[in-house]
Amino acid sequence: MKLVVAIIKPSRLEEVRQALNSLDVHGMTVTEVKGYGRQKGHSEIYRGTEYAVHFLPKLKVEIAVHDALADAVSSAIRDAAQTGRIGDGKIFILDLLAVTRIRTGETGAAAL
Repeated sequence: MKLVVAIIKPSRLEEVRQALNSLDVHGMTVTEVKGYGRQKGHSEIYRGTEYAVHFLPKLKVEIAVHDALADAVSSAIRDAAQTGRIGDGKIFILDLLAVTRIRTGETGAAAL
């Protein structure tokens, strides 16, 4: 099992959700996060005063999948989230050692 973690722009969430649904991947966790990469933030003007914004709003999407689906999920997220501009995000794929469904007590791949 794998845990696919993607950091994406908030405006791309619906496209990512649709891409994952097309792969029959329906369960995901989405968390609002802040961070920066190469763009190192930006500046905004509020009431005539310029402010440096170092941490930009992003979404962290987490999906637990079978090993065989990890590459397809990663490709679907990349294609759906890509705008071609800096700050599109990153995708991480991690080994998932154990999963337990709380309601039924199922473990392993059956719990996905």
